[in-house]
Amino acid sequence: MYAIIEDSGTQIKVSQGDVIRVDMRDLPDNADSLTFDRILMVGGDEKTTKIGQPLVKGASVTADILDPDDTEKVNITKFKRRKTYKRNIGHRQHYIKCKVTKIKA
Repeated sequence: MYAIIEDSGTQIKVSQGDVIRVDMRDLPDNADSLTFDRILMVGGDEKTTKIGQPLVKGASVTADILDPDDTEKVNITKFKRRKTYKRNIGHRQHYIKCKVTKIKA
């Protein structure tokens, strides 16, 4: 069984046991799981597939939080020749690493 979830404007195909990265969000200190309720589609075989209009009612995906995760730093350089203009900017995106434990259709 798999599900397509929508989180922070991105669509992610998940199945039970998958490890995914989602955008960082404010969580309570004692939070150990996330629940995604914006489910676009739940599928397995042709008989049990549910497609949302736009969301599947009553469906949810539960994931355990593993740890915060960071990507590599992206360096942005702006440069104009002969104008003594040069700028260096860096950006590092922060994520939460989660393991999908349950898909409820």
